[in-house]
Amino acid sequence: MKTTPAVALAILLAPAVRAESGQVRGGTTIVDSLGRRVAVPARAERIISLEPEITRIIVALGAGERLVGVDYFLRHHDRLFPLVFPAAERLPVVSNPGQELNYEEAIRLRPDIIFTSPSEFRMAEAVESKMRVPVVALASMGKFDGLVAEMGTVGRLLGREDRAAELSARFRDRLDAVRRSVAAVPEEGRPSVYLAFWGSLLRTPVSYEPVEAAGGRNAAHGLLPDRFGSAGATVSIERLLALDPDVILVQGNYPPAERQVTVEGILRDPRLGSLRAVRSGRVRYTFGFWYWWDPALVLVETIHLSRVFHPQAAPATDLVREGDAIFKEFYGVEGACGALCRVLGCHEWTAK
Repeated sequence: MKTTPAVALAILLAPAVRAESGQVRGGTTIVDSLGRRVAVPARAERIISLEPEITRIIVALGAGERLVGVDYFLRHHDRLFPLVFPAAERLPVVSNPGQELNYEEAIRLRPDIIFTSPSEFRMAEAVESKMRVPVVALASMGKFDGLVAEMGTVGRLLGREDRAAELSARFRDRLDAVRRSVAAVPEEGRPSVYLAFWGSLLRTPVSYEPVEAAGGRNAAHGLLPDRFGSAGATVSIERLLALDPDVILVQGNYPPAERQVTVEGILRDPRLGSLRAVRSGRVRYTFGFWYWWDPALVLVETIHLSRVFHPQAAPATDLVREGDAIFKEFYGVEGACGALCRVLGCHEWTAK
């Protein structure tokens, strides 16, 4: 099936679960993010997740002990996951750098259910046909409502409905508090924001709800993503100059030594000297998409952005301390935000 840009964007903006779950004999049936009806067991005790966002939610729900393997990305590239779930270090890696399942290892682990990403829309059926176990493709696709829906769906699948409801309520409450803090800012006072993500000045998400929730406007809104299931578009230098954003955000979810794009590099780039963001010095780091979201980190990021965009309106509290409290709510661990900031070198840029 050939996916047109319009179809790709429609799927990108779709909610994570597009129909209610229903009861079937011996288990539950759900409609996943690809519109597939999947019959799943009443209680999944052994789980493989190739979708990092789902893996994080499983841990936040208190069901991390049911994970029998971890994907390549979380083991080798995610700086936060080991801080909130140290037990992951003892789990075997079940995918390769392309996030493809290692079938020999997966068969050995005898999963009851496998979660995959809807971004790889043929993967779910391929894995299901080879593994003969239920395969569910779930992701928020970069939408807050999708993330809340995921928590509820995974909570039902794992018998953790109460915990899922608690996390969903806390997520909404924290998000609503940010929105209220900037609600009085008129549209003309909301800055145009360009996001330089994924190690490239010219790669940017076409949809990024933390920007809007924090009182900004995504300068790339309306652009089509480069491919099916992606949030990213590639722009030219000329297009970036034409967008002329008020603020440029650089993805800071890398240790400083691994950053290919830096705030300092943008401010010194002679091609960008005419940009309003560069002239005013409003080039800042943020956390950014990291195989979709961590439900706690995206809240910390939204609070951070509200202070970048509207420092007079946002509450003047210590972001790292507030982040520690959020991570404690979601993962039950102490000091995770501070520990992450030590790895990423972000204490300086979150304190501004």
